[in-house]
Amino acid sequence: MATAEAIREAALRLFAAHGYEATTMADIGTAVGIRGPSLYKHVASKQDLLAVTMTATMESLLAGHAAAVAGNADPVERLRRAVDAHVRFHARNRLEAFVGGSELRSLVEPHRSRVLALRADYERGFRTLVEEGVAAGAFRVGSVRLASYAILDLGMGLATWYREEGELSENEVVWQQIDFALRLVGAPR
Repeated sequence: MATAEAIREAALRLFAAHGYEATTMADIGTAVGIRGPSLYKHVASKQDLLAVTMTATMESLLAGHAAAVAGNADPVERLRRAVDAHVRFHARNRLEAFVGGSELRSLVEPHRSRVLALRADYERGFRTLVEEGVAAGAFRVGSVRLASYAILDLGMGLATWYREEGELSENEVVWQQIDFALRLVGAPR
């Protein structure tokens, strides 16, 4: 018998490979070995599968960010830790990151507003780090908001190109992305 977790994982793989609109409940059912209509015993709808995936992804990112910056007052070290957590999450959760970035258009209300609010909270966390670094004299940027967006892009792009078996290890990618982020804000490295 397929579990809700197996169904969510199959849906994630299919959404990443084919897109939300092109994936049917029958496709998801086939992937877990049950007929499409039987899926409704485990999940409410395809939309709910997408919403749960995207919400859980954002909640994981927010929790990782909070844990990374906790207990340290140095703005450079806080940014270093936040970028580390951000990049590692995206390297280790490429499908979730890819679906989160590409399928926002497929979310309907109230799911869309919920995910957008979580995304705004996450961006605000990075913006606050940059603001605090500027206020402390550790960072020099023309636009705090643009700097936070650029730092976020360092991790989000990994969903499309990073592979464990690739040229660079996860640690090498993380270290270089941290260096890029610190250069971007004019911080000492």
